[in-house]
Amino acid sequence: MSNIENTKGSILSFGELLLRMCPDGEGQWLAENKLPFFIGGAELNVANALALWQQPIKYFTALPDNALSEQVIDYLQGKNIDTSAINKSGNRIGLYYLTRGKDVKNNAIVYDRAGSAFADLKPGMVNWDAVLEGVSWFHFSAICPALSQLAADVCEEVLQAASRKHITISVDLNYRPKLWQYGKKPVEIMPKLVQYADIIMGNVWAEETMLGIPVTPDMHESGQQSIYLKEGLYSSERIMDAYPRCRAVANTFRFDAGKGVEYYTSLYAGNRFYHSPTYTTETVVDKVGSGDCFMAGLIYGFYNKQDPQQLLDFATAAAFEKLFIEGDATTKTVDEIYNAMKQ
Repeated sequence: MSNIENTKGSILSFGELLLRMCPDGEGQWLAENKLPFFIGGAELNVANALALWQQPIKYFTALPDNALSEQVIDYLQGKNIDTSAINKSGNRIGLYYLTRGKDVKNNAIVYDRAGSAFADLKPGMVNWDAVLEGVSWFHFSAICPALSQLAADVCEEVLQAASRKHITISVDLNYRPKLWQYGKKPVEIMPKLVQYADIIMGNVWAEETMLGIPVTPDMHESGQQSIYLKEGLYSSERIMDAYPRCRAVANTFRFDAGKGVEYYTSLYAGNRFYHSPTYTTETVVDKVGSGDCFMAGLIYGFYNKQDPQQLLDFATAAAFEKLFIEGDATTKTVDEIYNAMKQ
């Protein structure tokens, strides 16, 4: 039975808050004694977007009980994010460093999140029934279970609680190859978590890595949109067959060529396959958070019971617009995104 219609309560986004440090690639930050930073984390980026779009959003993370955390919490509250579920425990906030520039690749990322308050959460520490009170939608990503076996166990614990309460569940299959360092492959962990999801978002390559849904060999060499979309349909159908609770599968296709980006998406829902318009740009301000913005757009659309094509087009436009915004989260309102879609 689908839970997508159950959207009367608030939306809870679950994941680690991170501070993103952005040194320039040439080391000028050392001479200037300046290190730009942003508050982020995939699930917080989703929460930020939904709050901006005036949706009832709660955020769960763990932060140490200190003055810095209080400043962060005040900042989130100023963005109309309900922080009442935040768990105060542990000793530090997780960090990551991402070299500043328009052509950032994964090897420019350095994580410093081991031993963070969120990473130190353990099963039994949190009263999930209390956290989930009044919640009708729960969102998580594959980043949490990538941190450690304990983090994966905590994730499963809250998913079981949300499922018992018949809460709609969405998952973003974010794949971070520099995580998953505790001896388990994603495909050993993610299927038992994804089984709780009503909506699954990712891309065909992440679905292969995390769920074991094979990608056609040499597909990438074609470069043809029709072939990629066909692969998206195939992957979506396989996921729906493997996970009976799932009611919708969304895939993103973002191709970076030098400084340019080509971007489009697909959605399989109600036994129908939809795809978005194709967006291209030669200039990008910040690639961080575009996928999170797409996920937020999907949640926004399903939560407000939009039809599949409408919600897919909105989510895709929101994600594309994020490429031109510095920082982890979008600053575009719903009206601004719809206006951009008309251009």
